[in-house]
Amino acid sequence: MNGNNIHKFHIPVLGVGYSIDTPLKVAKYGISSVMSLVDDTLMEKLRKHYLEKRNKTYVPIESDQYDSRAKRTTAYLNMIGEFVEEDFAKLKSTPFEEGSEINKYFEMLRDDSDLKRLYNRMLKSNDPYRKKLMEERLRNGMKPGSIDVNIMTKVDKSNYDKDGTLLPSEFNDAHAALRGFAQSNLKSKIIFSAGMNPRLYGYIAAFDDFYPDYEGNFKKKIVIKVSDFRSALIQGKFLAKKGLWVSEFRIESGLNCGGHAFATDGLLLGPILEEFKNRKDELINSLKEIYLPSINKKGIDPDESKLGYELTVQGGVGKSSEQEFLIRYYGVSSVGWGSLFLMVPEATNVDDYTLEKLCEAREEDLYLSEISPLGVPFNNLRDNSKDIEKFGRAEAGKPGSPCPKKYLVSNKEFTDKPICTASITYIKKKIAQLKNTAVDPAEYEEAYGKTIDKACLCEGLTVTPLILNDIPTPKQSRAVSVCPGPNIAYYSQKVSLKEMVDHIYGRIDLVTDKLRPNMFVKELTLYTKYYEKLRLKSKTAENSFEELAKKTEIRLKQFHENLLEGIKYYQKIIPEIMEESYDKKQEILASLYRLEQKLISFIYSESQPVLS
Repeated sequence: MNGNNIHKFHIPVLGVGYSIDTPLKVAKYGISSVMSLVDDTLMEKLRKHYLEKRNKTYVPIESDQYDSRAKRTTAYLNMIGEFVEEDFAKLKSTPFEEGSEINKYFEMLRDDSDLKRLYNRMLKSNDPYRKKLMEERLRNGMKPGSIDVNIMTKVDKSNYDKDGTLLPSEFNDAHAALRGFAQSNLKSKIIFSAGMNPRLYGYIAAFDDFYPDYEGNFKKKIVIKVSDFRSALIQGKFLAKKGLWVSEFRIESGLNCGGHAFATDGLLLGPILEEFKNRKDELINSLKEIYLPSINKKGIDPDESKLGYELTVQGGVGKSSEQEFLIRYYGVSSVGWGSLFLMVPEATNVDDYTLEKLCEAREEDLYLSEISPLGVPFNNLRDNSKDIEKFGRAEAGKPGSPCPKKYLVSNKEFTDKPICTASITYIKKKIAQLKNTAVDPAEYEEAYGKTIDKACLCEGLTVTPLILNDIPTPKQSRAVSVCPGPNIAYYSQKVSLKEMVDHIYGRIDLVTDKLRPNMFVKELTLYTKYYEKLRLKSKTAENSFEELAKKTEIRLKQFHENLLEGIKYYQKIIPEIMEESYDKKQEILASLYRLEQKLISFIYSESQPVLS
């Protein structure tokens, strides 16, 4: 299971602010979750808030202090770890009685766990002595959830000192965040997402907590979020050469997910998981072959029997039957349930307006946008307050954001130092350029629309915990960005933590749109639409270089072939999905056939019809 053997699911990182304190809310119940380490300013504000709330002394770490980003990160993580320990100890000592916190802990456990069975026997026991013994065994078996963290490897801005001199790479944003985690007291996992950053990966080797102790255990474990088996092999080998072991590969759907979407070339989640399942020993042995000589050179002789890896998955899972199939058939140890937890105020930070919009959202309200300054497709919700604000500013003749945090600066089109494409500075310069170069009014309007569409995610994704905790933000907008996955369209109500966990384990059903497709079908539908857009774009684009046009054609052909191969794979494994009813399996087969015919039709048609 996911590190603690208590639950079959985990809560992935949600935006930046949405899950920034989720461990403080759910870890005491044995639920593991992930926090983003992007924003040290947010962490510092919340550290002050929580320390003062618990009548503890707060000593500020000012932004101009040496290595402040790493120190703030360490201080925040240590505080969360300390408070989780306190809360868990308090919960553990409460009496077993109706409505108590300890009862809630055990009521939320999966029904097939040994602890849950023991708990049920204890409730039925009429023997006071035996009941007390079982209560003691239950308390001894309790564990808190893991307090895990996430770093987007590409959000690694360089920094400068007061004199404008470029600082060494270890003071880059992601490097400093890594150092903050490495120097914390946490015994947990760090998840690296958004691809490989060789310099950052090399820096991990500087910290002892990532190496096994004399018993072969890791205090801090490395998790790599990957899109396919090849990526796992490449990144795993790179780290193994540094004497670093990857303890978990976390697979996320390329499109059926929240946040930034890193689409594959038509490789679907099922076939990707199948490859991991079939090549598990190959992956472990390939990594050991490189890792063992590398770690031995450092004077460490690890316990080989403990050098395995967990396989976890997330993206679009929405029913207990889907989770159970992933665990049974592919052998995954934990399943990530992300966007649905945005509807659980006990677990995440969502303001009232955004929560209402999420509850009302249907398929057409959730779309893959171009609003991210990183230039990566970003899942978005229509009419979120950040978009309303940015278009209002543009209409008032003041497009763009002041860009106070600068975490997503990456563009050097107009400046020597990178700036953010959502900033006032960039947008002003870009609009001026468009006015001077665009000849056709329609061409100008299209380019202008794309320019002002960029949103300040540094503010929009971080403000909700400040709003909910009444923390003043005099220099930060209160408008909110949100990045739910498409799956949230089929759920339309705010729920309690216990209700969501009961849904995850199949004890209740929270699906409000009964036409919700199977997760594999939904992902295939999203990829088919994505392929169609790529195809249309290639037909309308003016490829001035023959080589570029040929590469585009080859990519589209491979994309199309991968989708059709994926359909064949799903058609083949339908009988294996024992967790679904006969009618549901027939529905899945019918959907696969419809999408297969759509894809085949592209071969024979020169037109590009838009999928409904």
